[in-house]
Amino acid sequence: MTQPVLTKPVLTQAVLYVVATPIGNLGDITLRALDILKSVDAIAAEDTRHTAGLLNHFGITKKMIAVHDHNEQQSAQILLERIQAGESIALVTDAGTPGISDPGAIVVNVLREAGITVVPIPGASAVIAALSASGVTDSGFSFIGFLPASGSQRRKTLTNLNALQHTLVFYEAPHRIVESVEDMATILGGERRITIARELTKTFETFHRCLLSDAKAWLEADTNQQRGEFVLLVEAAPMKEEAAISDEAERHLKTLLAELPLKQAVKLAAEITGVKKNDLYERALQLKEKVD
Repeated sequence: MTQPVLTKPVLTQAVLYVVATPIGNLGDITLRALDILKSVDAIAAEDTRHTAGLLNHFGITKKMIAVHDHNEQQSAQILLERIQAGESIALVTDAGTPGISDPGAIVVNVLREAGITVVPIPGASAVIAALSASGVTDSGFSFIGFLPASGSQRRKTLTNLNALQHTLVFYEAPHRIVESVEDMATILGGERRITIARELTKTFETFHRCLLSDAKAWLEADTNQQRGEFVLLVEAAPMKEEAAISDEAERHLKTLLAELPLKQAVKLAAEITGVKKNDLYERALQLKEKVD
């Protein structure tokens, strides 16, 4: 991999910069992000009051444009017109990277469709921060973001995720954290492990790993642990163990498969050997695949 180099950013006109900002600790702002925020013509922010605090801390004074969930489509058109007129604009969210479970994706899509150059300015990420310090060893992960607020929709979503063989990463709000982990234990299985990462990079940063079946009790034992912003890492579903079939049972199965249709061979093999029909059926499919 090519070694990174430190280069002074050269501001380009008629560009949207997607700028990651700290998720809690202001010290996590990058030098490049500060240079961009100081240099652009305007800053599009999820909450202009919140972003004003960040800018004031670093002595940056800029015009701001509000871009939030309820006006994102309209704001995208305003930004498009300004950038087409030659301005450069930085897009920020309250914390982390725009468009990742935060406003920004619609703006980026509209501008890219219009041929505008979009430049990422990477930085702090709650997802990556949680994964890096969790000790989870699964080889991959799926970032789900926030689950539906409705209990029935949340459980339906979890059911669809149940069989995935890698870590599931969720965001969750404090007022739903208890019911969410309860649904996870019910749908995903209490034997799976969860890492609860709370208030990352802030004063009360907490990491707690336990079985999903124990997560609700841990949260309810101390209401302070139900406060703040959460990243939840649910480890991969355990691999389904193959049923152990004796050599004798397999010989019977092979003999019957050579003479009979699969279902009939499995049924007779189960009657002869006493092995469960489902286990023999799975093995019969594997044998047929090898032959084919």
